[in-house]
Amino acid sequence: MVKEEQDALYGAIQGFVGNSWNGSDLYPDPCGWTPIQGVYCDLVDGFWHITVLNIGLVFDNSLQCSTEAKFTHHLFELNHLRSLSFFNCFFSPRDNPITIPSSNWERFSNSLESFEFRSNGGLIGEIPAPIGCLKRLQSLVLLDNGLTGELPIELGNLVNLKQLVLAGNKFTGQVPPSLAGLTKLLIMDFSRNNLSGPLELSFGSNFTSLLKLDLSNNGLEGKIPEGIRRLKNVTLLDLGRNKFSGGLTQSFQELVSLKEMVISSNPLGGDLMGIQWENLQDLEILDLSNLGLTGMIPESMPEMKKLRYLGLNDNNLSGNLSPKLASLPCLGALYINGNNLTGKLVFSEGFYKKMGRRFRAWNNSKLCYQPQVISSSSSSSSSSSHFPNGVKAC
Repeated sequence: MVKEEQDALYGAIQGFVGNSWNGSDLYPDPCGWTPIQGVYCDLVDGFWHITVLNIGLVFDNSLQCSTEAKFTHHLFELNHLRSLSFFNCFFSPRDNPITIPSSNWERFSNSLESFEFRSNGGLIGEIPAPIGCLKRLQSLVLLDNGLTGELPIELGNLVNLKQLVLAGNKFTGQVPPSLAGLTKLLIMDFSRNNLSGPLELSFGSNFTSLLKLDLSNNGLEGKIPEGIRRLKNVTLLDLGRNKFSGGLTQSFQELVSLKEMVISSNPLGGDLMGIQWENLQDLEILDLSNLGLTGMIPESMPEMKKLRYLGLNDNNLSGNLSPKLASLPCLGALYINGNNLTGKLVFSEGFYKKMGRRFRAWNNSKLCYQPQVISSSSSSSSSSSHFPNGVKAC
């Protein structure tokens, strides 16, 4: 390794862990016989170069940041970096608030492929627009920090991104339309922010490779975009705890790879009848609770044979409950409480015994259950204990 790069490495690390850290004495050969935990090297054009720098207490011997951790110019002299990450490094927004540097990112434009900040409560401010020059970036993870402001439109320039995780911050404003250019995305997670406004109706049209889409716990509103019908490979879709309205979109029936769908806690309205639920044969978790749904539970729902969790609670659903739901081979939780369901529950005592508190049907005032006939040879104490909680006998 050339001496200039080695000195830059020591200077960069000192900025984060403190000046008392003497790298030249402790680690005179960081790419050889005295490696530094979190620092990795590769041979490039005949020379050893720093290609990975992980700062933060991931392991017991990792580089632990000081209470005065800061960025220095030395970091940007490591121009062969492919991966840069910070874990729990900037932890005090009051004592040591730190912002992501707003300049010099062009020095990493031909090298950096992965850039992460995880669990840095003291990392504040906005995502700097020059981040958009990192044209080789494949993973951008800004998870559980204190970042604020609107998402810069320049994120749309990161056309090689496969993972974009911005969850657990305080971002505001709309999801920028420029993100439509990120056609290689596999994971998009913007959950637990303060994003607002509607999504473009075409949102999702270009994300045909996407496997996970999580926009939950924001303030997004308007109709669920029709463009999500193009998400043929998505296995997890979470739009819960937003302000979406306009009913369930028929686009959902096109998402044939779905394993988990959570739309709960939105003022959505509408009913369940317009969707061919039988198309979703891989679906395991379906949470449609607290949506203001009306009408009946369709007979096609029990056709989702892999269903393990079905949450329809806290809606305004009416009509009878299909006994076919009890025959779902994998079903482990069925929540229908807090609706206007009527008629008799005709599930077996074995069903109630298996489900226990994971079958919830209370707060349906016109719903009752059919008690099982107890034979004279059966113990009344053992037979009477298996019935749906909070539901009266017919």
